Amino acid sequence: MSNNNQSLQVVNAFLTAVQQGDFEKVGSLLHPEIVWQQPGNNPFSGTQTSAADVFKMVGGMFQHTANNMALTAIKTMATHGESVACLLHWSATHPSGKEMEVDNIDVYTVRNGQIVAAVIYTADEALENMFWNN
Repeated sequence: MSNNNQSLQVVNAFLTAVQQGDFEKVGSLLHPEIVWQQPGNNPFSGTQTSAADVFKMVGGMFQHTANNMALTAIKTMATHGESVACLLHWSATHPSGKEMEVDNIDVYTVRNGQIVAAVIYTADEALENMFWNN
């Protein structure tokens, strides 16, 4: 299997597990020392340097939205060796009724069957900052 195919399969399995809420599968596909870069200027922005920190960040996002956050579409996945770039759509609703609909481009690096790095790009950083800061 080519590097492109293996990387694509790992990221596809990861995103499918995210959509299904299968956090055991998600955890198995993240390298324990993953470096995850989240954009913006809000409580969830910055660089996480372990799978445990990524889970803590995502758990905080779910808590902030009272579990009303979902990966609603995987629009495009493109590979280049170990890297997979994905155009994703996220939907979230805060208990106050504030909503966020946003596209992200995530770039994942896969080695030995696990995601070792993720760089997240948002199509609307101002919207995300406003949503996550309230």
